[in-house]
Amino acid sequence: MQVNTNYRTANHTSLILNWDTYIKQFGQYLKIERSLSQNSIDAYVRDAEKLQQFVELSGMKTSPLKITSKQIEKFLQYVSELGMSAFSQARILSGLKAFFKYLEFEELIENNPAAQLEGPKLGRKLPDTLEYTEIVKLFDAIDLSSPEGARNRAMLETLYSSGLRVSELVELRLSNIFFDVGFLRVVGKGNKERLVPIGRDALRFLKIYVEEVRVHIPVQKGFENHAFLNRRGKKISRVMIFLVIKALAEKIGLKKTISPHTFRHSFATHLIEGGADLRAVQEMLGHESITTTEIYTHLDRDYLRQVVQEFHPRG
Repeated sequence: MQVNTNYRTANHTSLILNWDTYIKQFGQYLKIERSLSQNSIDAYVRDAEKLQQFVELSGMKTSPLKITSKQIEKFLQYVSELGMSAFSQARILSGLKAFFKYLEFEELIENNPAAQLEGPKLGRKLPDTLEYTEIVKLFDAIDLSSPEGARNRAMLETLYSSGLRVSELVELRLSNIFFDVGFLRVVGKGNKERLVPIGRDALRFLKIYVEEVRVHIPVQKGFENHAFLNRRGKKISRVMIFLVIKALAEKIGLKKTISPHTFRHSFATHLIEGGADLRAVQEMLGHESITTTEIYTHLDRDYLRQVVQEFHPRG
């Protein structure tokens, strides 16, 4: 095949050895040589950019020409830890194989480091991730005419909007909901606090529950500051949240096995698939990955809110 070289530098050695250069050229190659649609090009380029973000986050200081199979495996482990679905992991690996195949085609590398890597077995029993349409169906199935329905809608919207663990939702305090700026203060594992943005829809249903439903519940002593209460005025239990989700799944005929953690998985997957910055997703999850060594500085809160608004389906 005759290769069109008008978008490449003639002398490879004169190229700046950085990720941006090669990813940009990869995109041009997909457009000119492969004649792919812009959506496909954007998806492939995002996959390479995610690996670039991980390399920078981990402090590896390696160019795409020197990266190893082991380092790519660590990246795949990292996105798995963030909660990305098996299908999405497999699709990202496919994009990376295409990126390194391009570098191999250009004779910039001798061997494709991703060629022999295998994605997660899609047939294996892994935590399910919900499609956005499935999440909408679940939410729409909630009976908002009852006090419990208003509470349940606020709970599930909050789970999906902010990627909370079920324990963090159970312990969410009224004093830690900042309606004016759209943030929650969350107490996570190890008693570590973090601020996470909450989407517009979730904030609306949360406000309805707090101002119109919760005020009518006789609160038991010691639970005055807990956001989500049961009928007896005590904090909602983890088991109750599981049962609420299970009942809704049965109501709409959903065949997937889901739990509160499914909403956290879906939160991470939908943000990353949409193109959100990996470091921002990691910070919002309150997740310290075992595959990263760098202790990174906390991101600006306005930036986190912008990420949710731009990349979350209900931002």
